[in-house]
Amino acid sequence: MDSTATASLASLWDEVSGTQPDPDLWVVIATLGAALAVVVPHGLWRISRNAITIAHEGGHGLVALLTGRTLTGIRLHSDTSGLTVSRGKPHGIGMILTAAAGYTAPPLLGLGGAALLGAGRITLLLWAATVLLLAMLVMIRNAYGALTMLVTGGLFVLVSWLAGPQVQAAFAYAVVWFLLIGGVRPAFELQAKRARGGAGDSDADQLSRLTHVPAGLWFFLFHAVSLCSLIGGGRWMLET
Repeated sequence: MDSTATASLASLWDEVSGTQPDPDLWVVIATLGAALAVVVPHGLWRISRNAITIAHEGGHGLVALLTGRTLTGIRLHSDTSGLTVSRGKPHGIGMILTAAAGYTAPPLLGLGGAALLGAGRITLLLWAATVLLLAMLVMIRNAYGALTMLVTGGLFVLVSWLAGPQVQAAFAYAVVWFLLIGGVRPAFELQAKRARGGAGDSDADQLSRLTHVPAGLWFFLFHAVSLCSLIGGGRWMLET
């Protein structure tokens, strides 16, 4: 019995950690087009932006834990805003890194995903994303957030377990393109909102108070990370 379980686990690990063949170039281009189609039009972006919010708040939460803060909860709202609450010192490097993680998380996750796809690790990418989504679900503290996480996580589970290799590859590329492209837009939207007198307590403003560095320089960092991730990640994916 034990040997059978061990063999099954070994087989599962080989499947997850192994490489899969790259999809045809037309699949890569088609998934790029699909990502653009849900990011560029304002109407669709109002819906798809929920997924970027998951990555944004997940970035805050993950970095909070990595820097020794206590993560108490995450909330996702129907207007695509979110809130991550953690306990710890209200200043210092841990708080700074936690605040900076939100707008940088989606493009950096996309860049990491592009690296995995470039190495042929499609299954590993899907399973890793599923594990992160399930772990984040535990910390959700509102009904809309729980529903959003269940739908998103359920989709990853279905594709990871039931879909064939071609569908898995197309799904993985679409997700990574979406993170790379969708990770660019929020910082520009926030900057425009601040220019109109709104969002006075944004991540950039919090970082400015924590570091005494102007908010404009933090926006420059957000833009630099997202655009460099898009260029670098996109190049890796198009070269597969």
